[in-house]
Amino acid sequence: MHKAGLLLGACVRAWKSLRMASSRVTRRDPLANKVALVTASTDGIGFAIARRLAQDGAHVVVSSRKQQNVDRAVAALQGEGLSVTGTVCHVGKAEDRDRLVTTILEINVKATALMTKAVVPEMEKRGGGSVVIVASLAAYTPFPALGPYNVSKTALLGLTKNLAIELAQKNINVNCLAPGIIKTKFSHVLWMDEAREESIKEALRIRRIGKPEECAGIVSFLCSEDASYITGETVAVSGGAPSRL
Repeated sequence: MHKAGLLLGACVRAWKSLRMASSRVTRRDPLANKVALVTASTDGIGFAIARRLAQDGAHVVVSSRKQQNVDRAVAALQGEGLSVTGTVCHVGKAEDRDRLVTTILEINVKATALMTKAVVPEMEKRGGGSVVIVASLAAYTPFPALGPYNVSKTALLGLTKNLAIELAQKNINVNCLAPGIIKTKFSHVLWMDEAREESIKEALRIRRIGKPEECAGIVSFLCSEDASYITGETVAVSGGAPSRL
C-alpha cells in the first residue's frame, strides 16, 4: 500500500511537471504568426512595446517621423535577434499612413488611433485583429499647463469605446493603454529635478516612477488570445494613481 501510494504520488508529480512544461511551450510565443504595427515606436514606451511584442513572437514594424530614428530602432532590436522591420511614417499625413499600411497588406496588424481606419480592411481580410490605442493618465487626471494634450487623451478613451462597438462584428478588439508618469524623454520635464520627482512619488501608491517596459506586457496581453473577450476597455498603468473619470 505504501509503495502504491509512492507510485501514485510520483505519477501525479510527473503529470504536473508535464502539464507545466506543455503550458510553457504553448505560451512561449503568444503572438506567433502575428504582425504588429507600432507607431511612434523608436523611443520610450513605443519602443518598449515594440520590443516586447517581438519577444512574444510577433513580427514588428516600427515607425517614426525620421528615418534615422527608425534605422536606429530597427538595428537595436534586430541586434537582439528579434524579427523587426521599419518604415518612416508621419501619422498626420495621409500619404504616409497609406504607405505604411501597404508594407503589411493581407497580414493581421494592430495600430494606434490614427492608423485604425487605414488598417481595418487588412485586419478584416485576415479574420480580425487587435488595436491598442495609447492614451495617458492625463485622460483621467489632467496634467497642469497641458490642456490640449489632456483633452486629446480623454478623447482617445471615447474613441476606444466607439471603435470597439463599430469593429466588434469584424472580430477586431479595440482597447486602450493609459500610462501614468513613465520615465521617458517626453516626460522628463515632469520629474527632471529631485524635489519634483519625490513629490510625484508621494502621490503614487507604488512609490516610484514607472519604466517603459512596465507598459509593454499589458499591450502584448491585449494583443494575445488570452484577451479575446476584452474590448472597449482602458487599462491604467500608473503606479496606483487615480484613474477614473
